[in-house]
Amino acid sequence: MRDIKESDWKFLRQVHKIALDRFCEKVLRELEHIASDRSRSSHQKYLDISAHLQKRDREIAKYFDPLKRSNAFLMIAGLKHQGIMTDEELSLFSPETRDTVDVILGVARL
Repeated sequence: MRDIKESDWKFLRQVHKIALDRFCEKVLRELEHIASDRSRSSHQKYLDISAHLQKRDREIAKYFDPLKRSNAFLMIAGLKHQGIMTDEELSLFSPETRDTVDVILGVARL
């Protein structure tokens, strides 16, 4: 796999922070939903929140760590595949990077 362009690398470092914050906001909303569920006991909510956080921690590690040039294309593809990166954000990368991400995702540009 080729190296990511410098401009794309700089943009990925910016969007990485935004996407991580977006992901964490989503997780916090999910936790609020679990915590506010009146059909569960407090103990069950605690267990469910703990399990949910463990699952989401694994996802954070998978999709956000480590931020390195060598895994930049895979990271972009993973963020896009999971819906963490928007189409608009993806469109701001160079055509070469978008093409590489499309290949990784198995998407043919029409």
